[in-house]
Amino acid sequence: MQPSQSEVKRDMDDGEGAQLMKLSIGTPPHDIYAVADTGNTLLWTQCEPCPGCYKQKNPKFDPKKSSTYGLLPCDAPECNVENDPRSYSCSNSSIDDHYHQKVCNYNYSYLDETATAGVVARETVTLTSTSGKPISFKNIVFGCGHNNTAMGTASPENEMGVVGLSFGNLSFVSQIAPYVGGRKFSHCFVPYDPGHPNVASMMNFGNGSEVSGEGVVSTPLINKEDNNLYYATAEGISVGDKFVPFNSSGSVSKGNMLLVSGTQVTTIPQDFYDGLIPQVKKAVDPTWLKPIEVNDTNPRDGALLYYNTTMDQLKGPSLTVHFDGGAKVQLSPAQAFYRYHQHKLLCFSVLNATEATNDSVSIYGSYAQSNFLIGFDL
Repeated sequence: MQPSQSEVKRDMDDGEGAQLMKLSIGTPPHDIYAVADTGNTLLWTQCEPCPGCYKQKNPKFDPKKSSTYGLLPCDAPECNVENDPRSYSCSNSSIDDHYHQKVCNYNYSYLDETATAGVVARETVTLTSTSGKPISFKNIVFGCGHNNTAMGTASPENEMGVVGLSFGNLSFVSQIAPYVGGRKFSHCFVPYDPGHPNVASMMNFGNGSEVSGEGVVSTPLINKEDNNLYYATAEGISVGDKFVPFNSSGSVSKGNMLLVSGTQVTTIPQDFYDGLIPQVKKAVDPTWLKPIEVNDTNPRDGALLYYNTTMDQLKGPSLTVHFDGGAKVQLSPAQAFYRYHQHKLLCFSVLNATEATNDSVSIYGSYAQSNFLIGFDL
């Protein structure tokens, strides 16, 4: 069944801070829970046989059990060997007797050292409509991962892969666009709270996913050459009435902030971070809330501020992110901090980019995006 426009949605689960999107692959449908990631293009999941897979709670997808599974041949335009030889290749696969032909292979790696490798295939993918009925999309290109490393989140065993939501041609958004009214989608992520794990986030695709109404702000997305990701321009962050500029020199380059739903924390350059942290410290009342030392058990590499308190007790600070075009996004404590339950701590969710990822890329992560209805119209 092909979907009518404006009826495609997908419920999501909060997988220990990662936003997990439930969808089904194959015929009969096999449920998977994969990280919804605007910072990635390919949809992939762990597949049987899996000689190099990380442990996951739910059964892996088995291509042999699906009547609609088909390998992608090397001469298919989606096998982007010529333009992206680091990610795609063409060779005979020897995973098992299921593969006898020369097939398209993929190999992806990420900033957190997560990696996935396998074969590129086509399959039927099923979501849920706004009316609650299943909606199926045929011949969706995806990665069947046979060698994968666990993701750098609190519970990687819950995560069965990634749903790529960039605007690249192979992203899930782009592949279903002809059936849902275009390349547009919106999401509302529930703030991560281990004490309330059963509250679901929501994602909508196509017509009906537009964000409008009172209180809506917008900022331009910046198109960077040879890059299919979403970049916006951050001008700075206010802590109370104190504005800290993104760049102390006053000049701001366009597209300096990457919008990523698959990364929880926000990362910013050293100079910006060094100006922001003292203001955050001043805004937290030192008479009742004291930072504590966390040494070799750091919940996040590069994180600086840890507070031994609860989210309900944290009354501040008031943070506002300023984007190009006059858009101002005010962050509550639940968006600026995250609860790290193993140590009963609250941690500031803005990190030094170089220390957090060994990269200077600035990322606006899912903690800061939570509790907002955010729309992308491409």
